[in-house]
This record gives sequence, structure tokens and C-alpha cells, in this order.
Amino acid sequence: MRFTFLALLVLFTAFSVNAQIKPNKKQQKNATTDSLYIQEFENWQEPDKVLHAEPLYIDLIRDLGARKGEKEWNVGFGVIDNNTYDKYEALVEYEWAPIDRLGLEVELPFSFYAPVAENGKTASNRLNSLKLAAQYTFLVSEKRKTSLAIGYIQEFELTTFDSYGKDDFVKGNIYNPFFIAAKRWGGNFHSLLYTGPAIEQHFADKSFHTSWQINSNLHYMISGTRNFVGLEFNKQFDGAGDFDMTIRPQLRVALAENLLVGIVTGIPISRENQRFSSFVRLIYEPKHKH
Repeated sequence: MRFTFLALLVLFTAFSVNAQIKPNKKQQKNATTDSLYIQEFENWQEPDKVLHAEPLYIDLIRDLGARKGEKEWNVGFGVIDNNTYDKYEALVEYEWAPIDRLGLEVELPFSFYAPVAENGKTASNRLNSLKLAAQYTFLVSEKRKTSLAIGYIQEFELTTFDSYGKDDFVKGNIYNPFFIAAKRWGGNFHSLLYTGPAIEQHFADKSFHTSWQINSNLHYMISGTRNFVGLEFNKQFDGAGDFDMTIRPQLRVALAENLLVGIVTGIPISRENQRFSSFVRLIYEPKHKH
């Protein structure tokens, strides 16, 4: 829980970081700082691209309307407080756009466990999977400030660290097609829907299990900056009637032109074993040729 309190403290203090662009005097007379920033983001080169706030926990494969040459490194760390153990999450991911509007991603997500009581039960530490993903933005409308995209995530689920050499290295697959719809309302408010099925295949018993994910998001971006504050609603349900939802208040702050930090807290709704969680994402965007 100390990590949660630290994250909340940073959430309230990080607004002091100001990453505003600096328009010249002529520009200042003709436009607001917010509209100038949007123009800087959307119109500096072709093809068209709409500025959208990207959720921090279930993030996108690449910006909607990605332009060829864009790339990004992400490093994340999180803590989930369960009844009998703490789960520590870590991830490393690289995403890039080989052509306009197509984003690709490779991610390595890790899980580590620690009991919170003397007889607490935990799972084994593991590299969860090798995660490969693609996302294509098939509609970009600057007039309607809307973007639509489809994508696919392929996960090869891996065995635990203590089973290396004793068990099959790949334990199963997760097939996850998804659809994204995003719209900016005016210059500051952003909404986004990310949804699709996750089909799990387990090699050991040759079974399949399907769940549906509906992730809805609402963000407010501070005028003239890349900073935002918002809410992410992660919902999951399956055919057996099991429904889970976690509300994730979040904040993103630009530390430099190409370096951002995102801070997320998780508030579970109707989860039997999970309590509060925290997550931090460090985002680095190497410069690319225009």
C-alpha cells in the first residue's frame, strides 16, 4: 500500500510540470495555446492524424493514425494488493510504425509474487508471455476529430521460471482481436473505446475459454501540453456470467519533449480477491526523420 500512497502523492504534485509549447508572437495573436498545440501535432506532416489521449494501463499498439517512422519504448511497473499475496507486474515493450497508420508491438510482461501472511499462497514467478501485436487505423477524420482502428494481439503463454527445463516452455495461446473508436470533443476532452474477445487456448487439457473486454476511457488534456488526467474503466465478462471491473484514475506528465511518465491507480469493483493496485509507465519516444 505504500506504493499506492506514493503514486497518489505524485498524481497531485505532478501538475506543476509544464510542457507547453511556445508559439511566436504572431501565432499568439491568431490562436489559443491549445489550438496551436493540436496544429503542431496534427498538421506538421502528412498523412492526417487526430490528437487523442491514449489510456495508460490497457495502452494502444501505437498512436491512432500512426505515421511511418514513429517508435516508442515503454517500461512499466505495478503492484496489485490481493488478500493473501502481493503481485508485482513489470513490462518492457517496443512499438513502431513501419508504414503510415500501421503500428506493431513486441511486449514482454513479467509477474512476481510475495505472500503478505506467513501462510499466504502465491503463484510462481514468470515471464507471462511473448506478446506480438498489430493495429491499423482505417479511418482518420480531422473534421469529426475521430479515429477508428482494428488490431490483433497474439500471446504465447509461457511456463513459470521454476519449470524451465521440466515442462513445456509454451503453455498455450491467447488470441485477441480488438476494435478501437476514439473521439476528441473540442480541444481538451477525449473519449476512447477499446473492445474485443480474448480466446485462451490451454495445451495441457486442450481447452478454450473466451472472455470479453470492454475498456472505456475519458480524459482531459491540459491545454497546450501533453499532460492529461482521466479515468480508464476496464471491464471483463464471460459466458458463465462472471463480471469484473476496475476503475483506474490516471495522470500523464511530460518530463521532456520525448519522455513522459504515466501514473495509474486501480480501484476494483466486485473483485473477490483483489484490492487496490498501482501502476507506473515510463514512455520514451526516440526522434524520427520527418
